[in-house]
Amino acid sequence: MTHKPNFASGTVWTGDNLPVMRGINSACIDLIYLDPPFNSNEDYAAPIGSQAAGAAFKDTWTLSDIDVYEHGELAERSPAAYAVIDAARQTHGKSMMSYLIMMAVRLIEMQRILKDTGSIYLHCDDTASHYLKLLMDAIFGVNNVRAQVIWKRYGSHNDSKKFGRVYDVLLYFAKDGKGTWNDVRTPLDPDYVRKTYRNEDKRGKYRTAPLHTGGLTGGGYTYEFRGFLRTWRYSEERMKELEEDNRIRQGRGGEGIPERKVYLHESKGVPANNLWTDIKALAGRNRERTDYPTQKPLALLDRIIQASSNEGDLVFDPFCGCATTLVAADRLGRKWAGIDLSPLAVKLVDQRIRDDRGALWGGAIVLDSPPLRTDMGKLPNYRTHRHRLYGEQEGVCVGCETHFPFKVMEVDHILPRSKGGSDHFENLQLLCTHCNKSKGSKTMAEWRAMQSASA
Repeated sequence: MTHKPNFASGTVWTGDNLPVMRGINSACIDLIYLDPPFNSNEDYAAPIGSQAAGAAFKDTWTLSDIDVYEHGELAERSPAAYAVIDAARQTHGKSMMSYLIMMAVRLIEMQRILKDTGSIYLHCDDTASHYLKLLMDAIFGVNNVRAQVIWKRYGSHNDSKKFGRVYDVLLYFAKDGKGTWNDVRTPLDPDYVRKTYRNEDKRGKYRTAPLHTGGLTGGGYTYEFRGFLRTWRYSEERMKELEEDNRIRQGRGGEGIPERKVYLHESKGVPANNLWTDIKALAGRNRERTDYPTQKPLALLDRIIQASSNEGDLVFDPFCGCATTLVAADRLGRKWAGIDLSPLAVKLVDQRIRDDRGALWGGAIVLDSPPLRTDMGKLPNYRTHRHRLYGEQEGVCVGCETHFPFKVMEVDHILPRSKGGSDHFENLQLLCTHCNKSKGSKTMAEWRAMQSASA
């Protein structure tokens, strides 16, 4: 079942993307692209004076009490993801564990808000791509992986005392294992063109292809043509049309079996494979550059959006940065929305789309609070669940694990509404008056971490 989005196209949220995604309706997005931090242990910042001046983020992760409690909650929500993260802790350490917890809780929400026919592309590098692949397998399902694309960004790269790093990885999953798919073509390789299109006439360069066949599925057409009795690929009528259009030439010096001319300028290219070498990283004075840290080229997003969405579909980027995804989606006639920690993302998307559309562009819809879900129907007042919860919890407060009489127990949101939580029964619990007051507007993970730190 799909739902209508509970926000308008052209919306950009500023702030943490987790509460925003928790407030988005289920199954309402057609395509998600994300280029999150890679756990590279580096700091990124845009130079002063550039379009992206002020943009900066730390890609360094340390394990916190909140991470530990969120990991514990994953044991129930996604046991497979929990196991992947625990394995990463043992093999790589606490930094990778913390990073993967951050990614896991967000990927779970992305899986929920993606339509059954939707697709997701996670952009990463070899720092964590192997762990992220396992995490995606756990959350989206091993049968739903469509490709692991290698994007060769650079022709060469000098890394001291090791092989140069020249590629990124795109982990591509479809929620139903199929997703939307459109045929995407890449240009012919120049060496292939030089070696293959060696003939030329007034129409241009061409190669030749056989007209006869040894056995087409369903048979061919057997007759004599230009003195050769063969089984041909085309009917006599079609062969005459090709001949009149000067698309047939005699093979082997004008005496051999007739061949068809295939012109270079009519080629649509070749179907894209999982090694992308024709899109280069932005460098030098490229007009696209905003000097935003980790900016990706529009051509990369064009290919992804064209392959896995249709005009009018909704494209979503939860780490939208300098808004390349949103700009590409807008140009291709898709609806779009994004989230970024920095308000600079709003400035950049407005500036870049205004360059395309002109002064008529009214700007992005800017929000800083999560949307309210509308996909669960009309829910009763959450306090009406008090008796039911008291029975299920057997009168025990979830916070201090102490038994209390009914009158001192209060209904609490596990995930506060201010952070994307709903009034749905699954998001409710009973706390004693003291614990409820202490927890306030925090999530349970935040509150437990605070309790642990003060113990």
